[in-house]
Amino acid sequence: MEPQAPLAVASLAGQVAVVTGAGSGIGRASATALAAAGASVVLAGRTRSNLDTAVAEITEAGGQAIAQCCDVTDPADVAALVHKAQEAFGGLDIFLGNAGISPDGAVEDTSIKGWSECISTNLTSVFLSAKYALPALLERDGGSFLVIAGTLGLRPSRQKAAYAASKAGAISLVKSIAIDYGDRNIRSNAICPGLVATPLTSHLTASELAAYYERHQPLIGTIQATDIASAVVFLASDQGRFITGQTIVIDAGQQAGLT
Repeated sequence: MEPQAPLAVASLAGQVAVVTGAGSGIGRASATALAAAGASVVLAGRTRSNLDTAVAEITEAGGQAIAQCCDVTDPADVAALVHKAQEAFGGLDIFLGNAGISPDGAVEDTSIKGWSECISTNLTSVFLSAKYALPALLERDGGSFLVIAGTLGLRPSRQKAAYAASKAGAISLVKSIAIDYGDRNIRSNAICPGLVATPLTSHLTASELAAYYERHQPLIGTIQATDIASAVVFLASDQGRFITGQTIVIDAGQQAGLT
């Protein structure tokens, strides 16, 4: 067998992507990276001003992007989001589910309302996203369904009962989608970031961060949202064409087990 030529740099020219939770952090970085790779992007979230700022930055850099306010726990909103991508850009090829919350608490400390909110935002939203995005992806003969999960979905820590359960469920659902839709050219993967420098972690002090790195990270340094965005682009592109049903961990070695 003759060796194949190496793949070119990831290109998403002509493709259409939706990113939820796109107003800041990993979602915003991912939307920016997808647009830079050539995709037309619909940025979704609850805060319009954040979305508009991100869209302006993308378009000023020469990319194509629009904003759509969306509550990912509302079936009508999610259906409208997918329709918006089809209406504005002609279809859907990539869906990245990034919206989520990260409440603290052991089981006894978690209210029924808090549990329901966490499961709805972090897990049911993935189901709704898949339910409405998959038919649109199939209209384009397949595509990439991606979810930002989390390392606590693989190995829980203290005081994170609802969050860990929701992320474990999201990871399992991603795998089910990969199994059920692989023969129709749908690739479904979860990305599990470790501690990433985003607004969600901005409350941590320098000493707290140093202690975390020393205890948990074999690699020295701070994971940036752009590090996660690079994996999103890779998995969405043809470079990841045989990667599905996987949990991609980007945690500077934390899951290797220092503690």
